[in-house]
Amino acid sequence: MRYFDRDILTVADELAEAYAEVFTAPPWEHRDREETRAAFGKRLESDAHRPGFRAVLALSERGEIDGFATGWTTLAPFRTDRAYGRVTRRLGAARVDELLVGALEIDELGVRGHARGTGLGRRLLSALTGTAPEGRAWLLTWDQAADTLAFYLWSWPVLRPSGRMVKAISELL
Repeated sequence: MRYFDRDILTVADELAEAYAEVFTAPPWEHRDREETRAAFGKRLESDAHRPGFRAVLALSERGEIDGFATGWTTLAPFRTDRAYGRVTRRLGAARVDELLVGALEIDELGVRGHARGTGLGRRLLSALTGTAPEGRAWLLTWDQAADTLAFYLWSWPVLRPSGRMVKAISELL
């Protein structure tokens, strides 16, 4: 595992290519690979400057990226774009502030097809969350990505609005 902060930009092209491979395969096959690669590369340029940004890459023996995980510290005020507003509505602002603000937000986790089934995703997630402030980390994922959901359900507990931890991501959103 190789750890990065803003220096992730030194391998931005290679990371964008790995990202495009992962996130244009099923269930994301409707995405254009070149557009996905370019959009991620552009987003990475700004994400790398977020407070608390960090990344972990798993490299092959040839030095190629087999998998990656990125994240940053969730800041106040809590975002309202994308699915963040739904999180606040489900958990309530006080619980969001208590549980998510100041925690590590896992933004991306991807493993190339040839490296799947090896435990690499779990190792990447563990390596990145091992750097989390006070051991607190969280993530959102697309509810149509069945393999991804199964991985997280097996790996992580899910917080219900009541505050109980459960193993059913559909309970959250």
